[in-house]
Amino acid sequence: MIRRFLLVSAVVAGLGVAALVGAAAYQALRTPMLVTNNGNLTPENCSPGPCVDVKGYTLWVSDIKFEGDLVRMTVKFRNSSTATHASPEDLNLIDSSRHASIPLTDVEGCKSWTRHDFHNGATFGPIDICFRVSNTTRPFILHWTPDLGPFCCETSLKIT
Repeated sequence: MIRRFLLVSAVVAGLGVAALVGAAAYQALRTPMLVTNNGNLTPENCSPGPCVDVKGYTLWVSDIKFEGDLVRMTVKFRNSSTATHASPEDLNLIDSSRHASIPLTDVEGCKSWTRHDFHNGATFGPIDICFRVSNTTRPFILHWTPDLGPFCCETSLKIT
């Protein structure tokens, strides 16, 4: 009886440790990339900037305007990757207080949009979007999580 109890306890403890290691590995993969200080915001793998390219899926940002606690910008996507859609849920603007905000849908001139399905080489946009920030101190980070699979990819773009 004691032997069986010890065996069951060891199995349960081993499964618990495996679950913790798996959760830690998943969180490590989901940690956002740090953005380097880049004066013109143009990464080496796409142009014209500001833009970011993740495995052939490109996001361009233009016409950035700061109006108090409102940040306006125009975004455009080009998909030459395995991703199947662009979605507003894939974008967050992070302010200097590390508060993340989602695209607004209730502000004049800011377009609401739903998930847009598109295929290899297709473009979507330009779309005028807005974010409300809790701290207006720049820079801001536009955090993008395109749907390229469960363990891929997140990237960020510094907005100054």
